[in-house]
Amino acid sequence: MYKAFLLLLALWLVSCEKNINFKLQETPDALVVDAQIESGKTPVVILTKSFSFFGNFDPAIIANAFVRNAEVYMSNGSNTHRLKEYQIALAPGFNAYYYGIDSSSLSTAFTGEYNKNYLLRIVNEGKEYTSFTTIPSLAVAPDSIYFKPAPFNEDTNKRVMFIKATDPIGLGNYVRYFTKTNSAGFLPGENSVYDDQVIDGITYDVQLPQGVDKNNPPARDNNFYARGDTITLKFCNIDRASYKFWSTWEFAFQSVGNPFAQPNTVLGNISNGALGVFCGYASWYRTVIAD
Repeated sequence: MYKAFLLLLALWLVSCEKNINFKLQETPDALVVDAQIESGKTPVVILTKSFSFFGNFDPAIIANAFVRNAEVYMSNGSNTHRLKEYQIALAPGFNAYYYGIDSSSLSTAFTGEYNKNYLLRIVNEGKEYTSFTTIPSLAVAPDSIYFKPAPFNEDTNKRVMFIKATDPIGLGNYVRYFTKTNSAGFLPGENSVYDDQVIDGITYDVQLPQGVDKNNPPARDNNFYARGDTITLKFCNIDRASYKFWSTWEFAFQSVGNPFAQPNTVLGNISNGALGVFCGYASWYRTVIAD
């Protein structure tokens, strides 16, 4: 009797199975904005078109994603400068494009300054997009940088980097960091942003792992510095909107493929349905040798 009951239960469960087909709607391409202005440096704006999640990718498709011939303006409240389109080699036969200061119109050009607001305006294919950002003051910067042997690692030459810093009293300080190791370029940390919700007004020590290439991340147990490496830390104060974008973007990036991850929306600061961010950086640099 018991076996017969189990057999009937199994048949009932099988009979309850139902194929579910999802019909995902195609959405039109959206403008994707990656714009920044850094203290002491000129602005850089990269414009691309969004990809279909299930689309195919190859160098030609990626190269063709760059938005050409847009009107891109940036204002610091005193001057408004129209940025010029430039190209750089991406791969043999393919180019990347970005918008930067027009050297033929330097009378309106400017570099980033602390405690200043900036307006970005983009006109493309008959649509206008705007965004605001702030380069805040350099309220938070490391007091010192030091290294420790990598824990639980047989290679005694591996190192982890720490900073000691002091957060001013009063909430609202946001940080993003990058590292450059030897002759490589600057890369953001895997979790590159943090705020002062739990460190307000205190002196703290925090580990800053090596920046990673998000397109080719290293194994988690292999992302260490080596003794003797020359490391440059780029430590940036950012505003709240920039922090919200990068914190939600990094959470979404780390959640890809994880069926247990919570749903997440990346919070950009570009108007009119565009994706991406316009970010201001109050930057601090320091070069050290891992010991």
